[in-house]
Amino acid sequence: MKAEMIITNAKVLTMDLTRPHAEAVALSGGRILAVGTRAEMEALAGPETRVVDAGGRTLLPGFVENHMHLFGGAELQHLQLTGVQGMAALKAAFAAFAAANLDAPVLMAEGVDYGILGHAVTRADLDAVLADRPIAMRAMDHHTVWANTLCLERAGLLHGAAMPVGHEVVMGPDGLATGELREFEAFDPVLALAGVARMYVGISTGAEPPGPVPTAHRAVDKAHIERGMRHCAARGFTTLISMDGNRYTLELLAEMEAEGRLLQRVKVPFHLKPEMDLSELDRASAMSADFQGDWVRSGTVKMFMDGVVDSRTAYMTEDYPGVPGHRSMPLFDPERFKAVCTEIDRRGLQIAVHCVGDGAVHVTIDGYEAAGQANGFRDLRHRIEHIELITRDDIPRLAALGITASLQPAHAPGAMDFPLAGMEAVIAPHRWPDAYLWKTLADHGAKLAFASDWPITDVSALRSLQATVTRRPYLGAADERVSLMDGLVAYTSGGAWAAHLEHLTGTLRAGMAADLVLIDGNIETIPAENLGQTGIALTICGGRVTHDPKRMAGEIN
Repeated sequence: MKAEMIITNAKVLTMDLTRPHAEAVALSGGRILAVGTRAEMEALAGPETRVVDAGGRTLLPGFVENHMHLFGGAELQHLQLTGVQGMAALKAAFAAFAAANLDAPVLMAEGVDYGILGHAVTRADLDAVLADRPIAMRAMDHHTVWANTLCLERAGLLHGAAMPVGHEVVMGPDGLATGELREFEAFDPVLALAGVARMYVGISTGAEPPGPVPTAHRAVDKAHIERGMRHCAARGFTTLISMDGNRYTLELLAEMEAEGRLLQRVKVPFHLKPEMDLSELDRASAMSADFQGDWVRSGTVKMFMDGVVDSRTAYMTEDYPGVPGHRSMPLFDPERFKAVCTEIDRRGLQIAVHCVGDGAVHVTIDGYEAAGQANGFRDLRHRIEHIELITRDDIPRLAALGITASLQPAHAPGAMDFPLAGMEAVIAPHRWPDAYLWKTLADHGAKLAFASDWPITDVSALRSLQATVTRRPYLGAADERVSLMDGLVAYTSGGAWAAHLEHLTGTLRAGMAADLVLIDGNIETIPAENLGQTGIALTICGGRVTHDPKRMAGEIN
Protein backbone atom coordinates (compact mmCIF):
# COMPACT_ATOMS: atom_id res chain seq x y z
CA MET A 1 0.00 0.00 0.00
CA LYS A 2 1.28 3.46 -0.90
CA ALA A 3 1.09 6.32 1.55
CA GLU A 4 -1.14 9.34 1.04
CA MET A 5 1.25 11.48 3.08
CA ILE A 6 4.76 11.01 4.44
CA ILE A 7 6.39 13.29 7.00
CA THR A 8 10.11 12.67 6.81
CA ASN A 9 13.38 14.05 8.15
CA ALA A 10 11.71 14.58 11.52
CA LYS A 11 12.67 14.01 15.12
CA VAL A 12 9.76 11.68 15.86
CA LEU A 13 8.80 11.13 19.49
CA THR A 14 6.26 8.34 19.18
CA MET A 15 5.23 8.02 22.86
CA ASP A 16 5.24 4.28 22.08
CA LEU A 17 7.55 2.58 24.59
CA THR A 18 8.29 -0.24 22.13
CA ARG A 19 9.76 2.26 19.65
CA PRO A 20 10.15 5.70 21.22
CA HIS A 21 12.04 7.35 18.35
CA ALA A 22 11.83 7.38 14.55
CA GLU A 23 12.67 9.55 11.56
CA ALA A 24 9.49 9.46 9.50
CA VAL A 25 5.81 8.53 9.54
CA ALA A 26 3.59 7.38 6.66
CA LEU A 27 -0.18 8.01 6.64
CA SER A 28 -3.04 6.48 4.67
CA GLY A 29 -6.82 6.29 5.06
CA GLY A 30 -6.83 8.44 8.16
CA ARG A 31 -4.49 6.03 9.95
CA ILE A 32 -0.77 5.65 10.51
CA LEU A 33 0.50 3.27 7.85
CA ALA A 34 4.01 2.87 9.24
CA VAL A 35 6.65 4.47 11.44
CA GLY A 36 10.38 4.11 10.84
CA THR A 37 13.47 5.42 9.10
CA ARG A 38 13.46 7.93 6.27
CA ALA A 39 14.40 5.26 3.76
CA GLU A 40 11.67 2.88 4.95
CA MET A 41 8.94 5.51 4.82
CA GLU A 42 10.03 7.17 1.57
CA ALA A 43 9.89 3.76 -0.08
CA LEU A 44 6.11 3.90 0.54
CA ALA A 45 5.71 7.04 -1.59
CA GLY A 46 3.72 6.86 -4.81
CA PRO A 47 2.99 9.40 -7.55
CA GLU A 48 0.18 10.99 -5.53
CA THR A 49 1.89 10.94 -2.15
CA ARG A 50 2.31 14.27 -0.39
CA VAL A 51 5.81 14.28 1.10
CA VAL A 52 6.65 16.81 3.82
CA ASP A 53 10.28 17.43 4.72
CA ALA A 54 10.12 18.33 8.40
CA GLY A 55 13.61 19.80 8.37
CA GLY A 56 14.52 18.22 11.71
CA ARG A 57 11.45 19.49 13.52
CA THR A 58 9.83 17.42 16.29
CA LEU A 59 6.84 15.27 15.30
CA LEU A 60 4.54 14.15 18.12
CA PRO A 61 1.15 12.55 18.57
CA GLY A 62 -1.48 15.28 18.39
CA PHE A 63 -2.03 16.94 21.74
CA VAL A 64 -4.96 15.77 23.88
CA GLU A 65 -6.69 18.64 25.74
CA ASN A 66 -8.13 16.78 28.71
CA HIS A 67 -10.24 19.55 30.21
CA MET A 68 -11.55 22.44 28.12
CA HIS A 69 -14.84 24.08 27.22
CA LEU A 70 -16.25 24.44 23.73
CA PHE A 71 -18.05 27.61 24.78
CA GLY A 72 -14.62 29.22 24.46
CA GLY A 73 -15.38 29.56 20.76
CA ALA A 74 -18.15 32.04 21.57
CA GLU A 75 -15.92 33.94 23.98
CA LEU A 76 -13.31 34.63 21.31
CA GLN A 77 -15.72 37.34 20.11
CA HIS A 78 -15.96 39.02 23.53
CA LEU A 79 -13.80 41.79 25.01
CA GLN A 80 -10.58 40.28 26.42
CA LEU A 81 -9.46 41.91 29.66
CA THR A 82 -6.56 39.65 30.65
CA GLY A 83 -3.88 41.89 32.15
CA VAL A 84 -6.11 44.98 32.34
CA GLN A 85 -5.87 46.78 35.70
CA GLY A 86 -7.46 49.95 37.04
CA MET A 87 -10.54 52.02 36.28
CA ALA A 88 -8.95 54.11 33.53
CA ALA A 89 -7.83 51.07 31.54
CA LEU A 90 -11.18 49.35 32.11
CA LYS A 91 -13.12 52.38 30.84
CA ALA A 92 -10.93 52.66 27.77
CA ALA A 93 -11.29 48.97 26.92
CA PHE A 94 -15.07 49.00 27.23
CA ALA A 95 -15.41 52.29 25.30
CA ALA A 96 -13.51 50.90 22.33
CA PHE A 97 -15.42 47.60 22.44
CA ALA A 98 -18.78 49.39 22.71
CA ALA A 99 -17.99 51.54 19.67
CA ALA A 100 -17.15 48.45 17.63
CA ASN A 101 -20.21 46.48 18.78
CA LEU A 102 -23.15 48.85 18.52
CA ASP A 103 -25.78 46.10 18.25
CA ALA A 104 -24.56 43.78 21.04
CA PRO A 105 -27.33 43.19 23.61
CA VAL A 106 -24.67 42.84 26.32
CA LEU A 107 -21.08 43.97 26.13
CA MET A 108 -19.41 40.85 27.54
CA ALA A 109 -15.82 40.83 28.75
CA GLU A 110 -13.61 37.89 29.70
CA GLY A 111 -10.41 37.18 31.61
CA VAL A 112 -10.94 39.57 34.53
CA ASP A 113 -8.61 39.54 37.54
CA TYR A 114 -10.52 39.55 40.85
CA GLY A 115 -8.36 42.50 41.91
CA ILE A 116 -8.87 44.53 38.73
CA LEU A 117 -10.03 47.61 40.68
CA GLY A 118 -8.21 46.92 43.94
CA HIS A 119 -11.49 46.28 45.77
CA ALA A 120 -14.65 44.17 45.42
CA VAL A 121 -16.28 45.19 42.15
CA THR A 122 -19.85 46.53 42.36
CA ARG A 123 -22.51 47.52 39.86
CA ALA A 124 -21.75 51.14 40.79
CA ASP A 125 -18.19 50.64 39.56
CA LEU A 126 -19.47 49.25 36.28
CA ASP A 127 -22.07 52.02 36.00
CA ALA A 128 -19.11 54.42 36.14
CA VAL A 129 -17.54 52.47 33.28
CA LEU A 130 -20.69 52.53 31.14
CA ALA A 131 -24.21 53.12 32.41
CA ASP A 132 -26.37 53.39 29.29
CA ARG A 133 -25.63 49.92 27.86
CA PRO A 134 -25.68 46.54 29.62
CA ILE A 135 -22.14 45.42 30.40
CA ALA A 136 -20.84 42.35 32.20
CA MET A 137 -17.39 41.01 32.83
CA ARG A 138 -16.42 37.50 33.84
CA ALA A 139 -13.56 36.44 36.08
CA MET A 140 -10.74 34.53 34.49
CA ASP A 141 -11.80 31.37 36.37
CA HIS A 142 -15.39 31.70 35.01
CA HIS A 143 -16.94 31.31 38.45
CA THR A 144 -17.90 34.98 38.95
CA VAL A 145 -19.54 37.62 36.74
CA TRP A 146 -19.97 41.31 37.55
CA ALA A 147 -22.70 43.33 35.83
CA ASN A 148 -23.82 46.94 35.78
CA THR A 149 -27.25 48.06 36.92
CA LEU A 150 -28.84 48.07 33.47
CA CYS A 151 -27.60 44.56 32.75
CA LEU A 152 -28.88 43.25 36.09
CA GLU A 153 -32.25 44.91 35.51
CA ARG A 154 -32.69 43.50 32.00
CA ALA A 155 -31.54 40.05 33.14
CA GLY A 156 -34.11 40.07 35.96
CA LEU A 157 -31.49 39.92 38.72
CA LEU A 158 -31.46 43.44 40.20
CA HIS A 159 -33.85 42.43 42.97
CA GLY A 160 -32.21 39.05 43.52
CA ALA A 161 -33.24 35.54 42.53
CA ALA A 162 -33.61 32.16 44.20
CA MET A 163 -30.60 29.96 43.48
CA PRO A 164 -29.47 26.38 44.14
CA VAL A 165 -26.89 25.80 46.88
CA GLY A 166 -23.51 27.13 45.84
CA HIS A 167 -24.88 29.71 43.37
CA GLU A 168 -25.57 33.26 44.54
CA VAL A 169 -26.79 36.65 43.41
CA VAL A 170 -24.94 38.71 46.02
CA MET A 171 -27.27 41.24 47.64
CA GLY A 172 -26.42 44.60 49.20
CA PRO A 173 -27.81 46.34 52.31
CA ASP A 174 -30.07 48.40 50.04
CA GLY A 175 -31.96 45.24 49.05
CA LEU A 176 -30.58 45.28 45.52
CA ALA A 177 -27.97 43.09 43.85
CA THR A 178 -24.42 44.34 44.33
CA GLY A 179 -23.47 43.32 40.80
CA GLU A 180 -21.52 40.19 41.80
CA LEU A 181 -22.95 36.91 40.50
CA ARG A 182 -21.33 33.75 41.85
CA GLU A 183 -21.35 30.50 39.91
CA PHE A 184 -23.09 29.46 36.73
CA GLU A 185 -26.78 29.50 37.53
CA ALA A 186 -26.47 32.97 39.05
CA PHE A 187 -25.10 34.52 35.88
CA ASP A 188 -26.90 32.32 33.38
CA PRO A 189 -29.61 35.03 32.86
CA VAL A 190 -26.83 37.43 31.77
CA LEU A 191 -25.58 34.89 29.24
CA ALA A 192 -29.14 34.46 28.01
CA LEU A 193 -29.45 38.22 27.58
CA ALA A 194 -26.18 38.18 25.64
CA GLY A 195 -27.55 35.49 23.30
CA VAL A 196 -24.97 32.79 24.13
CA ALA A 197 -26.85 30.82 26.78
CA ARG A 198 -27.21 27.65 24.68
CA MET A 199 -23.44 27.22 24.76
CA TYR A 200 -23.53 27.09 28.57
CA VAL A 201 -26.68 25.09 29.33
CA GLY A 202 -24.80 21.87 30.05
CA ILE A 203 -22.47 23.38 32.64
CA SER A 204 -25.10 25.79 34.05
CA THR A 205 -28.00 23.42 34.62
CA GLY A 206 -27.13 19.99 33.26
CA ALA A 207 -30.24 20.27 31.09
CA GLU A 208 -30.90 20.74 27.38
CA PRO A 209 -31.87 23.96 25.59
CA PRO A 210 -35.62 24.43 25.33
CA GLY A 211 -36.32 22.84 22.01
CA PRO A 212 -36.56 22.23 19.28
CA VAL A 213 -33.64 24.58 18.55
CA PRO A 214 -34.23 26.31 15.19
CA THR A 215 -31.83 25.49 12.37
CA ALA A 216 -30.53 29.05 12.29
CA HIS A 217 -29.65 28.92 15.98
CA ARG A 218 -27.94 25.56 15.54
CA ALA A 219 -25.86 27.09 12.77
CA VAL A 220 -24.77 29.91 15.09
CA ASP A 221 -23.76 27.43 17.79
CA LYS A 222 -21.85 25.26 15.32
CA ALA A 223 -20.01 28.36 14.15
CA HIS A 224 -18.97 29.05 17.77
CA ILE A 225 -17.72 25.46 18.09
CA GLU A 226 -15.82 25.60 14.80
CA ARG A 227 -14.19 28.89 15.79
CA GLY A 228 -12.97 27.27 19.00
CA MET A 229 -11.77 24.19 17.14
CA ARG A 230 -9.71 26.30 14.75
CA HIS A 231 -8.18 28.07 17.72
CA CYS A 232 -7.22 24.69 19.24
CA ALA A 233 -5.99 23.17 15.95
CA ALA A 234 -3.60 26.09 15.56
CA ARG A 235 -2.09 24.99 18.87
CA GLY A 236 -1.63 21.36 17.90
CA PHE A 237 -4.69 19.74 19.46
CA THR A 238 -6.33 16.74 17.82
CA THR A 239 -8.50 15.58 20.74
CA LEU A 240 -10.67 17.69 23.05
CA ILE A 241 -12.39 16.63 26.25
CA SER A 242 -15.06 19.30 26.59
CA MET A 243 -16.38 19.53 30.14
CA ASP A 244 -19.46 21.67 29.51
CA GLY A 245 -21.72 19.71 27.20
CA ASN A 246 -24.96 17.81 26.97
CA ARG A 247 -26.83 15.83 24.31
CA TYR A 248 -27.41 19.02 22.33
CA THR A 249 -23.64 19.54 22.13
CA LEU A 250 -23.15 15.97 20.96
CA GLU A 251 -25.84 16.37 18.32
CA LEU A 252 -24.16 19.51 16.98
CA LEU A 253 -20.82 17.72 16.85
CA ALA A 254 -22.36 14.74 15.05
CA GLU A 255 -23.87 17.11 12.48
CA MET A 256 -20.48 18.76 12.03
CA GLU A 257 -18.85 15.35 11.56
CA ALA A 258 -21.34 14.57 8.79
CA GLU A 259 -20.60 17.98 7.26
CA GLY A 260 -16.84 17.34 7.36
CA ARG A 261 -16.26 20.24 9.75
CA LEU A 262 -14.76 18.53 12.81
CA LEU A 263 -11.14 19.48 13.40
CA GLN A 264 -10.68 17.34 16.53
CA ARG A 265 -12.09 14.24 18.15
CA VAL A 266 -14.38 15.39 20.95
CA LYS A 267 -15.62 13.69 24.10
CA VAL A 268 -18.51 15.31 25.99
CA PRO A 269 -19.80 14.32 29.45
CA PHE A 270 -23.23 14.35 31.01
CA HIS A 271 -23.37 17.01 33.72
CA LEU A 272 -25.01 15.87 36.97
CA LYS A 273 -26.11 18.63 39.32
CA PRO A 274 -26.53 18.08 43.11
CA GLU A 275 -30.28 18.65 42.97
CA MET A 276 -30.84 16.00 40.27
CA ASP A 277 -32.40 12.63 41.02
CA LEU A 278 -30.33 9.54 40.24
CA SER A 279 -32.86 8.63 37.56
CA GLU A 280 -31.34 11.47 35.50
CA LEU A 281 -28.38 9.16 34.97
CA ASP A 282 -30.51 7.34 32.41
CA ARG A 283 -29.70 10.33 30.19
CA ALA A 284 -25.98 9.79 30.77
CA SER A 285 -26.24 6.10 29.87
CA ALA A 286 -28.20 6.96 26.72
CA MET A 287 -25.63 9.55 25.68
CA SER A 288 -22.87 6.99 26.19
CA ALA A 289 -24.72 4.37 24.11
CA ASP A 290 -25.64 6.76 21.31
CA PHE A 291 -22.28 8.51 20.91
CA GLN A 292 -19.36 6.07 20.80
CA GLY A 293 -17.68 6.91 17.51
CA ASP A 294 -14.07 7.70 16.77
CA TRP A 295 -14.90 11.41 16.44
CA VAL A 296 -17.79 12.11 18.79
CA ARG A 297 -18.36 10.24 22.03
CA SER A 298 -19.62 10.45 25.59
CA GLY A 299 -19.30 7.99 28.51
CA THR A 300 -18.38 10.34 31.37
CA VAL A 301 -20.41 12.01 34.13
CA LYS A 302 -19.10 15.41 35.26
CA MET A 303 -19.89 16.95 38.65
CA PHE A 304 -18.81 19.96 40.71
CA MET A 305 -17.86 19.38 44.34
CA ASP A 306 -16.91 22.99 45.05
CA GLY A 307 -16.04 26.36 43.52
CA VAL A 308 -12.73 28.25 43.43
CA VAL A 309 -10.32 29.75 45.96
CA ASP A 310 -10.57 33.34 44.69
CA SER A 311 -14.24 33.66 45.69
CA ARG A 312 -13.64 31.39 48.72
CA THR A 313 -16.15 28.85 47.40
CA ALA A 314 -13.57 26.05 47.25
CA TYR A 315 -14.27 23.57 50.08
CA MET A 316 -11.35 23.49 52.53
CA THR A 317 -10.44 21.39 55.56
CA GLU A 318 -9.18 24.54 57.34
CA ASP A 319 -10.58 28.05 57.63
CA TYR A 320 -9.70 30.58 54.96
CA PRO A 321 -7.04 33.05 56.13
CA GLY A 322 -8.62 35.98 57.92
CA VAL A 323 -12.13 34.48 57.77
CA PRO A 324 -12.63 32.44 60.95
CA GLY A 325 -15.15 29.66 60.60
CA HIS A 326 -15.37 29.85 56.81
CA ARG A 327 -14.35 26.78 54.83
CA SER A 328 -17.15 26.81 52.24
CA MET A 329 -19.05 23.54 51.82
CA PRO A 330 -19.25 20.54 49.48
CA LEU A 331 -21.91 20.89 46.81
CA PHE A 332 -22.89 17.24 47.31
CA ASP A 333 -23.68 15.83 50.74
CA PRO A 334 -20.79 13.37 51.32
CA GLU A 335 -23.03 10.37 52.02
CA ARG A 336 -25.27 11.08 49.06
CA PHE A 337 -22.20 11.52 46.91
CA LYS A 338 -21.10 7.98 47.76
CA ALA A 339 -24.46 6.72 46.51
CA VAL A 340 -24.18 8.84 43.38
CA CYS A 341 -20.69 7.52 42.59
CA THR A 342 -21.78 3.96 43.24
CA GLU A 343 -24.63 4.24 40.76
CA ILE A 344 -22.54 5.93 38.06
CA ASP A 345 -19.78 3.35 38.52
CA ARG A 346 -22.33 0.51 38.40
CA ARG A 347 -23.39 1.76 34.96
CA GLY A 348 -19.79 1.51 33.74
CA LEU A 349 -19.45 5.26 33.25
CA GLN A 350 -16.34 7.28 34.04
CA ILE A 351 -16.67 10.01 36.71
CA ALA A 352 -14.97 13.41 36.58
CA VAL A 353 -15.35 15.81 39.51
CA HIS A 354 -14.26 19.44 39.80
CA CYS A 355 -12.34 19.70 43.09
CA VAL A 356 -10.25 22.74 43.97
CA GLY A 357 -10.14 22.62 47.78
CA ASP A 358 -8.66 19.79 49.81
CA GLY A 359 -12.00 19.15 51.49
CA ALA A 360 -13.62 18.61 48.10
CA VAL A 361 -10.81 16.29 47.04
CA HIS A 362 -11.25 14.20 50.20
CA VAL A 363 -15.02 13.84 49.77
CA THR A 364 -14.54 12.83 46.14
CA ILE A 365 -11.89 10.21 46.91
CA ASP A 366 -14.22 8.76 49.55
CA GLY A 367 -16.98 8.58 46.95
CA TYR A 368 -14.78 6.72 44.46
CA GLU A 369 -13.63 4.33 47.16
CA ALA A 370 -17.24 3.59 48.16
CA ALA A 371 -18.11 2.89 44.52
CA GLY A 372 -15.21 0.46 44.16
CA GLN A 373 -16.11 -1.33 47.36
CA ALA A 374 -19.71 -1.72 46.21
CA ASN A 375 -19.12 -2.68 42.57
CA GLY A 376 -15.59 -4.04 42.51
CA PHE A 377 -12.61 -1.95 41.46
CA ARG A 378 -12.49 -1.77 37.65
CA ASP A 379 -10.49 0.19 35.12
CA LEU A 380 -12.94 3.08 34.82
CA ARG A 381 -10.24 5.75 35.38
CA HIS A 382 -12.37 8.06 37.50
CA ARG A 383 -10.87 11.53 37.51
CA ILE A 384 -10.42 14.49 39.80
CA GLU A 385 -10.21 17.81 37.99
CA HIS A 386 -7.81 20.52 39.25
CA ILE A 387 -6.68 19.35 42.75
CA GLU A 388 -5.34 22.76 43.71
CA LEU A 389 -5.00 21.73 47.36
CA ILE A 390 -4.80 18.24 48.87
CA THR A 391 -4.10 16.83 52.33
CA ARG A 392 -0.98 14.70 52.74
CA ASP A 393 -3.01 11.63 53.73
CA ASP A 394 -4.98 11.78 50.49
CA ILE A 395 -1.97 11.92 48.15
CA PRO A 396 -1.28 8.14 48.03
CA ARG A 397 -4.98 7.33 47.75
CA LEU A 398 -5.09 8.55 44.13
CA ALA A 399 -2.77 5.82 42.85
CA ALA A 400 -4.18 3.20 45.24
CA LEU A 401 -7.68 3.74 43.85
CA GLY A 402 -6.63 4.25 40.20
CA ILE A 403 -7.78 7.87 40.16
CA THR A 404 -6.55 10.12 37.34
CA ALA A 405 -5.20 13.52 38.34
CA SER A 406 -6.46 15.93 35.67
CA LEU A 407 -4.22 18.95 36.22
CA GLN A 408 -3.85 22.39 34.67
CA PRO A 409 -0.25 23.65 34.79
CA ALA A 410 -1.45 27.14 33.89
CA HIS A 411 -3.51 27.40 37.08
CA ALA A 412 -0.60 27.43 39.52
CA PRO A 413 -0.02 31.04 40.67
CA GLY A 414 3.15 32.43 39.18
CA ALA A 415 3.58 29.57 36.71
CA MET A 416 1.93 31.23 33.73
CA ASP A 417 -0.71 34.00 33.69
CA PHE A 418 -2.06 33.88 37.26
CA PRO A 419 -0.05 36.11 39.62
CA LEU A 420 1.57 34.68 42.73
CA ALA A 421 0.71 37.83 44.63
CA GLY A 422 -2.47 37.42 46.64
CA MET A 423 -2.21 33.66 47.12
CA GLU A 424 -1.68 34.15 50.86
CA ALA A 425 -5.17 35.68 51.11
CA VAL A 426 -6.87 32.41 50.19
CA ILE A 427 -4.33 29.69 51.06
CA ALA A 428 -2.46 29.99 54.34
CA PRO A 429 1.35 29.89 53.92
CA HIS A 430 1.65 26.70 55.98
CA ARG A 431 -0.50 24.95 53.34
CA TRP A 432 1.54 26.07 50.31
CA PRO A 433 3.53 22.79 50.34
CA ASP A 434 0.18 21.03 49.66
CA ALA A 435 -0.90 23.34 46.83
CA TYR A 436 -0.75 22.72 43.08
CA LEU A 437 1.17 19.47 43.37
CA TRP A 438 2.29 17.90 40.10
CA LYS A 439 5.53 16.03 40.72
CA THR A 440 4.46 14.87 44.19
CA LEU A 441 1.29 13.27 42.81
CA ALA A 442 3.25 11.60 40.01
CA ASP A 443 5.95 10.41 42.41
CA HIS A 444 3.22 8.72 44.46
CA GLY A 445 2.00 6.84 41.38
CA ALA A 446 -0.91 8.97 40.24
CA LYS A 447 -1.59 9.07 36.50
CA LEU A 448 -1.39 12.64 35.19
CA ALA A 449 -3.44 14.17 32.37
CA PHE A 450 -2.65 17.79 31.48
CA ALA A 451 -5.05 20.42 30.23
CA SER A 452 -5.63 24.18 30.23
CA ASP A 453 -9.31 24.49 31.20
CA TRP A 454 -9.59 26.85 28.20
CA PRO A 455 -10.93 29.52 28.01
CA ILE A 456 -10.11 29.95 31.70
CA THR A 457 -6.45 30.04 30.65
CA ASP A 458 -4.54 29.98 27.37
CA VAL A 459 -5.07 26.63 25.64
CA SER A 460 -1.45 26.42 24.44
CA ALA A 461 0.12 23.07 25.36
CA LEU A 462 3.58 24.51 24.73
CA ARG A 463 3.02 27.37 27.18
CA SER A 464 1.73 24.85 29.73
CA LEU A 465 4.79 22.67 29.15
CA GLN A 466 6.98 25.69 29.74
CA ALA A 467 5.17 26.22 33.04
CA THR A 468 5.77 22.60 34.06
CA VAL A 469 9.53 22.82 33.58
CA THR A 470 10.18 26.39 34.77
CA ARG A 471 7.78 26.87 37.70
CA ARG A 472 9.51 28.22 40.79
CA PRO A 473 8.60 26.76 44.21
CA TYR A 474 6.68 28.86 46.70
CA LEU A 475 8.38 29.76 49.95
CA GLY A 476 8.61 26.56 51.98
CA ALA A 477 7.12 24.40 49.23
CA ALA A 478 8.81 21.60 47.31
CA ASP A 479 9.95 21.80 43.70
CA GLU A 480 6.88 20.60 41.78
CA ARG A 481 8.32 20.86 38.28
CA VAL A 482 7.61 17.95 35.94
CA SER A 483 10.16 16.92 33.33
CA LEU A 484 9.54 17.83 29.70
CA MET A 485 9.04 14.20 28.69
CA ASP A 486 6.62 13.52 31.53
CA GLY A 487 4.73 16.66 30.55
CA LEU A 488 4.58 15.50 26.92
CA VAL A 489 3.22 12.14 28.05
CA ALA A 490 0.51 13.92 30.06
CA TYR A 491 -0.48 15.83 26.91
CA THR A 492 -0.34 12.82 24.54
CA SER A 493 -0.41 9.13 25.50
CA GLY A 494 -1.30 9.82 29.14
CA GLY A 495 -4.04 12.20 28.10
CA ALA A 496 -5.45 9.64 25.68
CA TRP A 497 -5.38 6.97 28.39
CA ALA A 498 -7.24 9.24 30.83
CA ALA A 499 -9.97 9.69 28.21
CA HIS A 500 -10.21 5.95 27.38
CA LEU A 501 -8.87 6.72 23.90
CA GLU A 502 -5.47 5.01 24.00
CA HIS A 503 -6.68 2.44 21.43
CA LEU A 504 -7.19 5.27 18.94
CA THR A 505 -4.80 8.15 19.56
CA GLY A 506 -1.95 9.39 21.75
CA THR A 507 0.89 7.34 20.23
CA LEU A 508 2.48 7.10 16.79
CA ARG A 509 2.42 3.48 15.65
CA ALA A 510 0.95 1.56 12.74
CA GLY A 511 -2.83 1.30 12.86
CA MET A 512 -3.40 4.26 15.16
CA ALA A 513 -5.31 7.33 14.04
CA ALA A 514 -3.25 9.75 11.98
CA ASP A 515 -3.30 12.46 14.66
CA LEU A 516 -0.01 14.36 14.69
CA VAL A 517 1.53 17.71 15.50
CA LEU A 518 4.76 19.06 14.06
CA ILE A 519 6.57 21.45 16.41
CA ASP A 520 8.51 24.33 14.89
CA GLY A 521 11.88 23.20 16.25
CA ASN A 522 13.54 20.40 18.21
CA ILE A 523 11.49 20.37 21.39
CA GLU A 524 14.26 18.65 23.38
CA THR A 525 16.80 21.40 22.69
CA ILE A 526 14.58 24.49 22.78
CA PRO A 527 15.46 26.48 25.94
CA ALA A 528 12.81 25.83 28.58
CA GLU A 529 11.98 29.53 28.88
CA ASN A 530 11.25 29.68 25.13
CA LEU A 531 8.93 26.70 24.82
CA GLY A 532 5.81 28.85 24.99
CA GLN A 533 6.87 30.95 22.02
CA THR A 534 7.47 27.92 19.81
CA GLY A 535 5.15 27.67 16.84
CA ILE A 536 3.07 24.80 15.49
CA ALA A 537 4.23 23.96 11.97
CA LEU A 538 1.49 21.47 11.10
CA THR A 539 -1.50 19.80 12.76
CA ILE A 540 -3.07 16.66 11.29
CA CYS A 541 -6.18 14.92 12.61
CA GLY A 542 -7.45 11.71 11.08
CA GLY A 543 -5.04 12.21 8.19
CA ARG A 544 -6.51 15.62 7.38
CA VAL A 545 -4.42 18.77 7.72
CA THR A 546 -6.27 20.97 10.21
CA HIS A 547 -3.62 23.66 10.62
CA ASP A 548 -0.90 24.59 8.13
CA PRO A 549 0.40 28.15 8.65
CA LYS A 550 2.56 28.06 5.57
CA ARG A 551 3.72 25.73 2.82
CA MET A 552 6.86 24.33 4.34
CA ALA A 553 10.22 24.60 2.62
CA GLY A 554 11.14 21.37 0.90
CA GLU A 555 7.60 20.11 0.61
CA ILE A 556 6.79 18.13 -2.54
CA ASN A 557 3.30 18.15 -4.09
